[in-house]
Amino acid sequence: MHDGVPVIRRDVRSARWWARPLARRAAAREARALRRLAGMAGVPRLLGWDGAELLRSYLAGAPMQQARPAGRDYYRQALRLLARMHRLGVVHNDLAKEPNWLVCEDGSPALMDFQIAWTRGRRGALYRILAREDLRHLLKHKRTYCPQALSARQRAILDTPAPHSRLWRATGKRLYKLIARRLFGYWDNEGKGRVRD
Repeated sequence: MHDGVPVIRRDVRSARWWARPLARRAAAREARALRRLAGMAGVPRLLGWDGAELLRSYLAGAPMQQARPAGRDYYRQALRLLARMHRLGVVHNDLAKEPNWLVCEDGSPALMDFQIAWTRGRRGALYRILAREDLRHLLKHKRTYCPQALSARQRAILDTPAPHSRLWRATGKRLYKLIARRLFGYWDNEGKGRVRD
């Protein structure tokens, strides 16, 4: 609680000593993204960042893997949310994870966890590739929960992941899982729970 209101607090000092520089960098990236998105509905508000502790507003709702949004309207609103975020120069970069999508109490979408968001530089070719991957990840969730609403164009986007995404799945993702699971004890299965694969 902060001033009588529930908030989310991320304290870099609670990370293991050797992971603190990474934790600080991730929190700084989140603060930068939330600052850029200030006033936008569907994302938390940045309440404070002092280099050690990040405070952001709490959004009431359920993560996608629990709420399982099956209505077309949720995905229409989610597409608009992504478009607004991209117009403001932010790419999320982590929308494959269902827990980063929230279904708010009114049924609207919200985005969480901007720790690896892209906010730097101009919106050139790399920016457009990353933004398209944000969109493709949303469409993957739509295919899971509301497949009948996918358009032919959306199916074509799903069928053509970016080259860096294909390379990541073939190489880096395995290393990431090894490090995350063995060193940090963190099992990220994009909302599927602690499932070994």
